[in-house]
Amino acid sequence: MKDSYAEGVSVWLVVLLMSLLFFSCALINTNMSAVPDGKKLVRSPSGLRMLPENGAFNSPFSLDEPQWVPDKECPRCMQCDTKFDFITRKHHCRRCGRCFCDKCCSQKVALPRMCFVDPVRQCAECSLISQKEVEFYDKQLKVLTAGGTFLVRVDSSEKSETMVCRLSNNHRYLFLDGESHFEVELSRISSMQVLTEGSTPGEKDICSYTSLLDSQISEGGSLRASGMMLQYKPPGSQNLQQLHMDTADDKRIASAWLAAMHKAAKLLYESRDQ
Repeated sequence: MKDSYAEGVSVWLVVLLMSLLFFSCALINTNMSAVPDGKKLVRSPSGLRMLPENGAFNSPFSLDEPQWVPDKECPRCMQCDTKFDFITRKHHCRRCGRCFCDKCCSQKVALPRMCFVDPVRQCAECSLISQKEVEFYDKQLKVLTAGGTFLVRVDSSEKSETMVCRLSNNHRYLFLDGESHFEVELSRISSMQVLTEGSTPGEKDICSYTSLLDSQISEGGSLRASGMMLQYKPPGSQNLQQLHMDTADDKRIASAWLAAMHKAAKLLYESRDQ
């Protein structure tokens, strides 16, 4: 009786161990885009930052903290040339790392691209840039994660599929959902072009992201985005694949999504050029 009981327990343990092993393998093989991103609070010389536990999950829009200009190399304010002394204190801009007096570096502005928890001290030039980026994080990112509906073609295929395209919550992937599903990792996008419609009926223009960075593409601007073309490398491939997206039924929402993506392109390529 004891032998049969022990044998039953042994079989149960083997089944349990095999189940745990299977579950572990399934977790490992889960698509990386679906893995939850853990966060950790880090204290740096510039302030508290909320960073991913794994650096591989950094947002493609994020920037690294700059190296501060050493104190011995900046005896004067790098903006107004005021000499530093016991009365005139030296401050480092948290965005560019340069040295300034209090008058030239007095503003504390949110800096989401460096994941700071609280607003941090920045020089006048950097604070203007950061304020525009705060608007992107507050408005455009919400538009991108909400998604828009497009007619999607891959490479030279003539067949289009109606798909909802949205940015993942960790900002690392574009998800495209329709009858089929696939995703594009933003870090693997090599080029981006936006198709725009001008004020003249039928007038269309194709501009690369580089020429669009200073143009007025928006829902109410003179240029309205009507489509987009992406070139990217699928995982495990060195060959470029082209993705064509044209606005579908709800053109207003889709155009707003494209306008937000156009603004995201600037941040993406700034991060890469860092």
